Amino acid sequence: MPNSWKDVEQLGQSLWYDNLSRSFISGGKIASMIDELGLRGITSNPSIFEKSISGSDEYDDDIETAIREGLTTAEIYERLTTDDVRNAADVMRPVFDRTQGEDGYVSIEVDPRIASKTKETIEAARRLWKTVDRPNIMIKIPGTPEGLPAIRQCLAEGININITLLFGIENYTEVAHAYLDALRERKKNGKDITKIASVASFFLSRVDTNIDKKLEAKIGAADGVAHEPRQLLGKAAVANAKLAYERYLQIFHGEEFSDLKAAGARPQRCLWASVSTKNPKYSDVLYIEPLIGPETVTTVPDETIEAFADHGKVANTLADGIAESHDVIDRLKKLGIDTEQVAVELQVDGVKKFADAFASLSQNLEKKRHAIEEAIA
Repeated sequence: MPNSWKDVEQLGQSLWYDNLSRSFISGGKIASMIDELGLRGITSNPSIFEKSISGSDEYDDDIETAIREGLTTAEIYERLTTDDVRNAADVMRPVFDRTQGEDGYVSIEVDPRIASKTKETIEAARRLWKTVDRPNIMIKIPGTPEGLPAIRQCLAEGININITLLFGIENYTEVAHAYLDALRERKKNGKDITKIASVASFFLSRVDTNIDKKLEAKIGAADGVAHEPRQLLGKAAVANAKLAYERYLQIFHGEEFSDLKAAGARPQRCLWASVSTKNPKYSDVLYIEPLIGPETVTTVPDETIEAFADHGKVANTLADGIAESHDVIDRLKKLGIDTEQVAVELQVDGVKKFADAFASLSQNLEKKRHAIEEAIA
């Protein structure tokens, strides 16, 4: 496989793997990706764990052990996932040490069913942080209105946070300010701010999927403006991400962060998520090639890793086309499509999808539980 991803690393962007399974750790896949691709992190979510645990028997022995110990289904899920994340973090630890804590992280998400409950989210994040007990993990908390105070509190306590399900610039700005506020609170209280790490995960393909449907409806209505919406198909997600990066530069390379930077704090990097292209009419590296740039992360599934390694073009593109990106968002607004409103819709839908995956996994775990209980009765 070509070294395209290592070339991307030279431009300041870190490759994280958007997948995790026990076999990837024990079978050496993660270690080989570190060596061959320059892998610098791993993300997980309930959908990934649902596929890994429900789709194989490699967890059955541990499930049986947990049943014999009298654990509930929820407790079994947490044990399985925290064990995987802990073991993955140990494999990634050399990257964490080599990069002095810039990379080498493995992310695990709080139960998405409590995304609207601040107190419960804080408690869950604390428990996961303590249970995994590794410095190179991040707890994923959705950037919902109720999640923002939880994010701030956990960061202030020294817990690394991956803020997930971000779709809009306003929400991203709130997340960045929560990070700054948490660092300032730690600094005020005499606590170390040099080792806190956080990323803001901006989702991409779902933006185009949503907005393209709205544009297609306008094209289909034949209302005299069909040409304009057709020109904007597949443009919103990349434009949105570039404007998020513009805001990142304003905040973390501006006056707002200067005092914290001087005190040794790390910037909260943008992370590009949901980068596999959903529309077969679009390039399979649509969300990779235009968004390569310094101080960013891209978390990528297998098929996109392979596609980019096969035919991706490496160039520092992220800061290009900012004016054009503003124009895309403005033109969408003139057509009655407000990207900030779309962001709210997508976040609500994203939380539901993760909650549904969590519920599906719980049901499958329950079935496995009953089958094993009958076998050992």
